[in-house]
Amino acid sequence: MKTIASCVQEIILSSPFLEEGLSRDIINFSALAKDLNQPISNMLRKPVKDGAIMMALRRYQVPMNFKNSKALKSVFNNLGDITVRSNLSDFTFQNSKSLIHSHSQILEKIGANHQIFYAFTRGIFESNIIISTSETEHVNQAFKNENQIGFHDQLSAISIALPKGNSKIAGLYYQIFKRLAWENITLYEVVSTTNEFTIVVEDHAVDKAFSVIKRLHN
Repeated sequence: MKTIASCVQEIILSSPFLEEGLSRDIINFSALAKDLNQPISNMLRKPVKDGAIMMALRRYQVPMNFKNSKALKSVFNNLGDITVRSNLSDFTFQNSKSLIHSHSQILEKIGANHQIFYAFTRGIFESNIIISTSETEHVNQAFKNENQIGFHDQLSAISIALPKGNSKIAGLYYQIFKRLAWENITLYEVVSTTNEFTIVVEDHAVDKAFSVIKRLHN
């Protein structure tokens, strides 16, 4: 049976920014109660009072703040180098039986050049290649027989070296994504390996994104 408290919990858990605001004590309970009155009334199928919602908000126990986790703090304090690569392009192709062969042609072409940025991600139905824009002609040639379904240039990548054991830390990526979202930074792509995390953004957002990533140490 739904109650006002359970409705409040459901709404808060589905709204990360709202939960963040409550954990930082920066939300006015009275104003929030008025704002939640209509959705909670709809959920319960009966009118409810703002006072009852406000009481449920005050009693709500915000889950452990991941920011205060000792393990999480340790990871952020031990972040490795932050590398920025610009002049990147993103290609999206529909998966096919010949796609891997086309991919191997690019690897053979750029294999000896460590200055070229290259990331390949294969999904269920499509695959992405993020590569230095200087190699656009080579990509077009190697994939000329493939079905290209997307392209975007003027991109930059920010790569972060993560300490070993990071994959066992709850809330790590959440904290990174949350801080980027708070700054209204849109992520074009995300690429990760075991100990390296890369975000791809449009060129105009790279300076702001880099500043956010640097502040993760704090």
